[in-house]
Formats: sequence, structure tokens, C-alpha cells
Amino acid sequence: MIKTVFWKNNAVVLIDQNALPLVERQVVCSDYRGVIAAIRDLTVRGAPAIGVAAAMGAALGALALSQEPGEKFKKKFNALCDEIAAARPTARNLFWALERMKKHLNEVIRSGKRNPARELVREAKRICAEDIEINREMGRRGAALFSDGDHVLTHCNAGALATAGYGTALGVLRAAAAEGRKLHVYVDETRPVLQGARLTAWEMKKEKIPATLICDNMAGALMRQGKINKVIVGADRIAANGDAANKIGTYPLAVLARVHRIPFYIAAPVSTFDFSIKTGEDIPIEERQADEVTMFRGVVIAPKGVKVYNPAFDVTPARLITAMITERGVLTPPFPAAIARLQKGEK
Repeated sequence: MIKTVFWKNNAVVLIDQNALPLVERQVVCSDYRGVIAAIRDLTVRGAPAIGVAAAMGAALGALALSQEPGEKFKKKFNALCDEIAAARPTARNLFWALERMKKHLNEVIRSGKRNPARELVREAKRICAEDIEINREMGRRGAALFSDGDHVLTHCNAGALATAGYGTALGVLRAAAAEGRKLHVYVDETRPVLQGARLTAWEMKKEKIPATLICDNMAGALMRQGKINKVIVGADRIAANGDAANKIGTYPLAVLARVHRIPFYIAAPVSTFDFSIKTGEDIPIEERQADEVTMFRGVVIAPKGVKVYNPAFDVTPARLITAMITERGVLTPPFPAAIARLQKGEK
């Protein structure tokens, strides 16, 4: 199994996703600031993986505070969590993981345990292990939506590399393939940093699942030709009404799928749902640096000085989504009611 992020010898170990597929190497972070840098520069990316990395980064920070007395420890720990939270704005799992770590610290303090840093390390490891199990459960629940012979389009990377090690959207396809269904996956390259071409195609080769890489602007033509009959993607944040933010380029795929009467599925853990946000209009959308568009691996591909707009995500309205696959079941419209029931279960 691909292990995207894990704890070893009081350090956080990450697959360097910027180096893939040319080089398979790991980055070792022994300080929480290294984890922040890895989140910002996409060494680790994908909402669930960012959440796990954030929890482990917070645990690293806690170890450095081990000698601080109770209230001072808590104050400094909460401050470093806020530093980690500022790394990227869109992925809900980042904030969910840090909220859970803060809550766990409060529980540890109330219980009177003497080594809060050690308890926070244990909690970060639990978040990592749970993420893999959650994704496996999503795979089991979502696999039934896919049939032998399906030709499935996916966008960006929602596989093991986007999680602690199994995958959301690709986890569903992985589970369906494991059950014996013969699938063919069309992989959108996913401009501007090519997570589909570099990461999803790499994962499909690892899993020996038949796949074809296509440019982002080819999807509509393939749908019209009948070569794609289902679409599945992940999500970085889902609002209470079902609007979902995912990698830029997801929204036009949902529109194309609706026009061609193709089911459009989202696979995401409950930790991706932001019950405090009413609609997708309120989801913060990260805008990234211009050189992601004007350059690739150090090579300039656009005129010097050209203006660039580089939002990392777009929002797909709930009305374009056929179903959402979670570890607690498959949600179908009307999504506000289904998500409200999900929230009650979360409480």
C-alpha cells in the first residue's frame, strides 16, 4: 500500500509529490514548520492527507513544548495550530484535524495526564490510521455504483496520495476493481500542476488498473462519443447545501456530465463537510502563485509579464451532483436534508 504520510522516530515522513512520477522519494519533517512548508508547496496535497499531516505537524510542535507547564503548553500549542491552519485556506480537513487535536488536548488536561505531548502524538497517529479505514469503508460503500465495463473519468488526484494511504474517489475505483469489476479510467491531466498526469496515472499503473491519460479539454468530446459513462472526483470542502469545492476544472466536468446524462459522483469523508457554511459561495478559494501557470519544472511556457489568474479550486453546485459517497453511506438529493442527518450523526 502507498503510505503518503506517516510518523517515524518522532518525525513526519511524507512522499514528495512534487518529485513524482520521475523520482520516488520521501521528505522527513522533524519540526512543525517543515510540515507547514510541505503543505504550502504541495509536497503533500489532497484534503485528507493535508489533515493527517497537519495533525502530525501539531504533534511535532507539542513534543518541542514538552517542558512547558500546563497553561503555557496549551497557549503555545494552540498558537502553533493556528500557524499550521494558515498554510492553505480551502481544504476543510486541515481545520478539522487541528480542531480535533485542540479538543484532545483539553480532554488530556481535564483527565490529569502528565504527558500531553505524548498523548497528542497518539491522537495524530489515530487520525492517520482512521483515515485509511474511513477510505476503505468509502470504497466498500461506493463500489456498488460501478459496473463491469464502466469507463470512468476522474480529475486531479483523489487516490492514496491524497490521503494517508488508500484514496477517496480512486479508493472507490480500487475497491470496485478488487471486487472483480473490469474498469477503464480516463485520467484528466489537471492543469496547471498536472496532478492527474503525474500522480493519478502513476497510481493507476501501480494498481494495474487500465487507464488512459487525456488533456483536460478532451473530456467533452469523449463524453459525446460515448467513451465515458461515469465521473468520480474527490472534494476539499462541502457546504451544508451540498455545493462542493474541488480542484479547478471540476465544475465544467459536472456541467458536461449533466448535458450528456452521465452520473457525477463525489467521494469524500465526513471530515470534508463544513456544516457551518451554508453554500459554496462561502467556501474560501485559494489563489496560488502565477509561476504554476507560466512555468513547468523550471521551464518558462508563457510570455514574460503576462497577467495570470490561478484559483486552485472551483465550486460544483449541488444540483449537478448525482450522489456523494462517504464512510457512512451514499448521500443522494436533496442534499441539505441528507447532510443535516450526517451532521446529527457527527454530533
